[in-house]
Amino acid sequence: MVKRMIIKIDEEKCTGCGKCVAPCAEGAIQIINGKAKVVSEELCDGMGYCIGICPEGALSIEERHTVEFNREKAESQPKKQDLSIHCFQCGAGEETHYLMPLIHNMESMWVCTRCLPRLIHG
Repeated sequence: MVKRMIIKIDEEKCTGCGKCVAPCAEGAIQIINGKAKVVSEELCDGMGYCIGICPEGALSIEERHTVEFNREKAESQPKKQDLSIHCFQCGAGEETHYLMPLIHNMESMWVCTRCLPRLIHG
């Protein structure tokens, strides 16, 4: 066991919308019985890309004792795609562009790497 950062999901706040599943490139989060669950702590890298996209604020990150992150196992997980995820500027989906989560005008959304420089520099 090691002490490290890992995602925590508040089941009371979680509506099971699934928006946190695709941002978790390691496959640590799945919807089970209508709620988001960390299915394997060794798959959670603790980066928290899932946190900002949750519309209910059900995800947070905490430091605790758990198993070590297993990079090899995480990289072997099948990649999930969410067709509802798209760049708020140009509309590109993750099948054609690399998308990043961001908060813009107090709203969680996605932006592609082609539109991000315009957003930053105007």
